[in-house]
Amino acid sequence: MSTTGTTGTTSTVGTFTIRPLDPLKDAELLHRWVTDPKAAYWMMQDAKLQDVEREYMGIAASEHHHAYLGFHDGEPAFLMEKYDPRYIELVGLYEPEPGDVGMHFLVAPTDRPIHGFTKAVITAVMDELFADPRTRRVVVEPDVTNKAVHALNEAVGFAPEREIDKPEKRALLSFCTRGQFLAARGVAV
Repeated sequence: MSTTGTTGTTSTVGTFTIRPLDPLKDAELLHRWVTDPKAAYWMMQDAKLQDVEREYMGIAASEHHHAYLGFHDGEPAFLMEKYDPRYIELVGLYEPEPGDVGMHFLVAPTDRPIHGFTKAVITAVMDELFADPRTRRVVVEPDVTNKAVHALNEAVGFAPEREIDKPEKRALLSFCTRGQFLAARGVAV
């Protein structure tokens, strides 16, 4: 998969592609997703459309933070963010290593869940991040109470390191190396 959306990752639930997010064109879609009750951990429940536009315009203007729209079989299905933890989100909260990349992802709410879909999405996101040979380790900092995402993270190879206090939440700092990700997928390393 590439950030141009020209290639894809095929899984048991379909094909995933990713393209750079267009903050204005995609704002209405994102607004529906981030304000849905199922997106409570995204912390934008009360956001207005203009708030979403402003947030993602800021990300688009940053050289250290990037947002992407993910597609499942050609339909918008998830949001992916990658960031440089030396400058965004985790400054002063841990000692970054060369090749660290931070990640957030949000699966679109649906009335028709597909078994294994969210795991397939996080796997596609990790494939995308590790497609860059400079990425040595993926860093995440989900809310400590988000047990569902902790289980997903573990399923793709993340190992929790410790809890940290961020301004907006208490988070579980976790890391996944390329080797851990491949081992979680059953690929010999």
